[in-house]
Amino acid sequence: MLQLFEKAKQTPSKTAIVEGTNHYSYQELLIKSEQVSSFLLAESNDLNQERVAFMVAPGFDYVAVQWGIWRAGGIAVPLCITYPFPSLQYVIEDTQAKYLIVGKEYESILQPYQNHSEIKFISLEEFQNSNPKALPEIAKDRGAMILYTSGTTSLPKGVLTTHTNLESQIRTLVKAWEWTSEDYILELLPLHHVHGIINVLCCALWSGGTVEFLNPFDAKKVFEIFEEGKLNVFMAVPTIYFKLISEFESYIPERQAELKKSMESFRLMISGSAALPVSVMEKWKEISGHYLLERYGMTEIGMAVSNPYDGERRAGHIGQPLPGVELGLLDEDGKKVNAGEPGEIHIKGPSVFKEYWGKPEATQKSFTDDGWFKTGDIAVLDDGYYRILGRDSIDIIKSGGYKISALEIEEVLRKHPSIKDCGVIGIPNEEWGELVVAALVTSEKIDTEQLSGWMRERMPAYKTPRRYLIIDDLPRNAMGKVTKNELKKLF
Repeated sequence: MLQLFEKAKQTPSKTAIVEGTNHYSYQELLIKSEQVSSFLLAESNDLNQERVAFMVAPGFDYVAVQWGIWRAGGIAVPLCITYPFPSLQYVIEDTQAKYLIVGKEYESILQPYQNHSEIKFISLEEFQNSNPKALPEIAKDRGAMILYTSGTTSLPKGVLTTHTNLESQIRTLVKAWEWTSEDYILELLPLHHVHGIINVLCCALWSGGTVEFLNPFDAKKVFEIFEEGKLNVFMAVPTIYFKLISEFESYIPERQAELKKSMESFRLMISGSAALPVSVMEKWKEISGHYLLERYGMTEIGMAVSNPYDGERRAGHIGQPLPGVELGLLDEDGKKVNAGEPGEIHIKGPSVFKEYWGKPEATQKSFTDDGWFKTGDIAVLDDGYYRILGRDSIDIIKSGGYKISALEIEEVLRKHPSIKDCGVIGIPNEEWGELVVAALVTSEKIDTEQLSGWMRERMPAYKTPRRYLIIDDLPRNAMGKVTKNELKKLF
């Protein structure tokens, strides 16, 4: 990530970070991150890929700590600020972190580590006392960051990326989405995931742009920031767009018209991290004037596929491979499928991660003998654009000899006027192998027999759910993805 710091030196006085009423320049970011590096280095000349876990609120300090770890030669391990202690403990101990940097508001939850014999507990205030030190030269093939997978199907795995991997991920997006120093983006995504760290934070700062932080998410506040007229790029997950639409609809027509005008001036709006319902895409177009750019990526590969910045953005599709990304669709026997046939996405390129931390067997299983990463996601090439059918283990239901896409059924269910959201899964069944079932979040009482009839008018009988469960809300992880293993427990 050396290029990131060199670029920061080119525009020292420009505003890099906005946090509430505070504005911080690139120069301030470089100075603060150097304090962090010097403190961490102490008596050594190089952290030599020691893991440094940190739990810091989104904002200037978060970025300074992340940069400081990289500049000292360490591997950054960002912790989720909303996780309970056992989840944090899992990450800290799985990475064998030697240092733990903690913001004041999180000291109580991480208090068990304050006098730990093997982990150095560091509060943010301590960095002010560091003496400047010479920073090490860092080879790009060294480890830079460990992020944890969502853990939707099993225990989260630590994904180790190198400086080369991260720079490749950033360069690809900066080019594809035409980032410039004029860009100003709102950061409201979790900063322990690739979406918030790479797509928003690193791309903006790499380009010399400005990042404004908003934490926690507040739909009303988002629209107030929109109205200030400084933003021109916006990225969010489908659940955030859903909440913003709901907030927008509560406003009087005059306010709606003002907001629409302010949103039309944006150059780019993007959705990712979970499948975007076509209904949400169309509604957002109606209220903002923007057809959201949908893309596809993973913790392990960064972003791999995207709808075009210029050109047709196709609803329900993730687009085409980004520059430098090789993509293949393969069947269960490892053979390439024909256009129009479903296959597992395999990815190759410089953005692909190095390994699962401390899990050589899992790493080996995730790659083919000739170096392709097996994503576990099933897609189809549909008239030149890729369309995701779901994850092989959770979204592809094998029922009565058919392979059924849960995402396809969810898309149809969401079109029902009484259904706000839904999650479709397969549950074990002796007769069918798996039975298609659906959990529904509804806006009013619903007759499930009538719903079954309504569904059969819109899709084949073998795809329609056999059982329905009405619930208040769907279980989700920090990125807004529905955790389908938790959903299965409800049945």
